[in-house]
Amino acid sequence: MEVVSQFLFSRTSLLTQEEMLEISAVKRGISVGILKESDPNERGVALTPQAVEILVQSGNKVLYEQYAAEEIRFSNEDYAAAGAKMCASSKEVFEADVLVKIGQLTEEEIDNLRENHIIISSFLINKHAKQQLSKLQQKKIIAIAYEYIHDSDNRYPFVHSMNEIAGAMSVLVAAEYLSNAEYSKSALLGGITGVSPAEVVILGANTAGECAARAALGLGSQVKIFDTSIARLTTIQHTLGQRVFTSNFHPSVLRKAFQSADAVIGAMHQNCIETPVIIREELVQSMKKGSVLIDLTMGQGGCFESSRTTTHAQPAFTQHGVIHYCVPNINARAARTLSIALSNGVVPIILSINEMGGIHNYLKHDYKIRQGVYVFNGIVSNSFIASKLNIPFKHIDLLTAML
Repeated sequence: MEVVSQFLFSRTSLLTQEEMLEISAVKRGISVGILKESDPNERGVALTPQAVEILVQSGNKVLYEQYAAEEIRFSNEDYAAAGAKMCASSKEVFEADVLVKIGQLTEEEIDNLRENHIIISSFLINKHAKQQLSKLQQKKIIAIAYEYIHDSDNRYPFVHSMNEIAGAMSVLVAAEYLSNAEYSKSALLGGITGVSPAEVVILGANTAGECAARAALGLGSQVKIFDTSIARLTTIQHTLGQRVFTSNFHPSVLRKAFQSADAVIGAMHQNCIETPVIIREELVQSMKKGSVLIDLTMGQGGCFESSRTTTHAQPAFTQHGVIHYCVPNINARAARTLSIALSNGVVPIILSINEMGGIHNYLKHDYKIRQGVYVFNGIVSNSFIASKLNIPFKHIDLLTAML
């Protein structure tokens, strides 16, 4: 106990008197509500029973909408044993201070919000985004989106975790469809003695591309990686630890790769800085019959001209003899893994809100989480969202500087 006390003293003694006064009001505990996912394509949950146990043991209260994690084999009993309070409906969960969810809130859920609510979820820029944002503003809440949380070095921890899952899952999906006689040519995605290995073309030398490459190489496939940046290609070559084919998007080289590919994985991350890379339909037409194409960028509009959004109920379609898999949230196929990864990131946020004496003080002192805020007390605070929806905004740094 003496060692612990000395450690705590050494930490607090470094703080200014004002900061010590701010943090002296902590440890009162906050209430956290876990909402069941309303989108049938989203099968996970924002906090696992293990995460709930950590929050409860730290003095917080957790309200759990029953059966929210049933599809990933976490039972109501698991959450009750972790210390969560069972709620028969989502309306009971809305009594919590902080609401967590994987997908974005529905119109009905937004209507149930109260002023000063804190929500942590996704926020997709789709045809309903502007209307939903307007409703969130009227509620004067604080909304944090996973996909915008990043540090000063532009590292996106939640996006990184999601891309890791998507990259690895894309190769498993490609293997599944390539070996299925109903869809494709009953071929093994990999290599065995005396048989040439399958060829996997990956577009994008980012996290998703790297994880896809690792999975494909692990199965024995021949891998080719394309990207617009030589720096990223150099980095992925080193991180993979073995020599693979890499190239810029040279038209003749890309066409040759498509013609011999058994599977093509589109992992190009589209952002507001780089020109989006769109693979023309004629290039897809040049692929072998029965080959597989997986588009991991459907949430951003897709990177293949022939792509069209599909669902987990009907995930694939055939065009030009090529199997297209274009589900926007491919991570839901590994919903349990997704939920655990998400929990690992959400728990520290909630603990910090409590330890820092509330959300305002936390945002004031934490740059990374501050960048994830897209609505602050009813004001749109994310420049990217504002530019996409053509609406006014105020930068979050300016808003929190006045606290």
